[in-house]
Amino acid sequence: MGQLAIFWGNIQNAFSNFRVQDIIDILLVTFVIYSAIKFMRETRAGQLVKGILIILAVWVGANVLQLYMMKTLFTYVIQYGLVCLFVVFQPELRSALEKMGRGHHGGLRALMSGRSTVDQEVQEQWRRGIRAVVAACDSMSKSKTGALIVMERETKLGDIIDTGTIINAVPSVPIICNIFFNKAPLHDGAMIVRDGMLYAAGCILPLTKRNNDVAIELGTRHRAAIGMSENSDAVVIVVSEEIGQISIALGGTITRNYTRESLQNELNSLLLEPESTRDRGSFFASIRRTKNEK
Repeated sequence: MGQLAIFWGNIQNAFSNFRVQDIIDILLVTFVIYSAIKFMRETRAGQLVKGILIILAVWVGANVLQLYMMKTLFTYVIQYGLVCLFVVFQPELRSALEKMGRGHHGGLRALMSGRSTVDQEVQEQWRRGIRAVVAACDSMSKSKTGALIVMERETKLGDIIDTGTIINAVPSVPIICNIFFNKAPLHDGAMIVRDGMLYAAGCILPLTKRNNDVAIELGTRHRAAIGMSENSDAVVIVVSEEIGQISIALGGTITRNYTRESLQNELNSLLLEPESTRDRGSFFASIRRTKNEK
């Protein structure tokens, strides 16, 4: 009982010194951290952050183990690397500051409200989107209409989207086929599908640099699909304009000759979450569910 009384007394002392300013401070720090994570997810910066963390881990290890040459080397890498990061991410930083100036601060509300309902809605959007994309690809394959469709996953493609035109439309076969109609203004670029929605079109993708490893009969669309899959975890679908063949590029590798059924199965397995990982919600949503169950 004595230990419990001491513990309870410590809690009371901690909260007796808790000010309104402390609550505001915690909320502001939470918002800043959330915004930073959101910024990294909406661009390809997240991939480089992993590399930065590895460099920092090596630097810390060199300090602990007293490896003086390694410590000196990585100290210079970190010092000059910070300058390079500002140069490399100048477009993304400018975009983030512009968004801040426009006042789009809905992220904190999403964090507080929980994501379980949002995730279910996104899954349903993905199901509709996959059905529309598969049907459109089948139709364009038969008519030999060239198409390049990027299904965004964890790596957000904000910098790629900026090169095209925002659509943000509910997916349907007529919209997709009309965008890739050979006289349409956006048909030469790529379409980006984000969270199951037709988010952008006419986007420019990076071409693969592995020219010697790519089959000679593959054209610019296929090379762009491979290049995009090398730079992100996106699933990239290509419909050949010459022979109507449907292909998927993933992780720098392209797989060809998909049928409507095999394309549907592949996209379902790559883009839809398994039942066991759904409805995980945020911390706040979990608290609310626990209270409701009681």
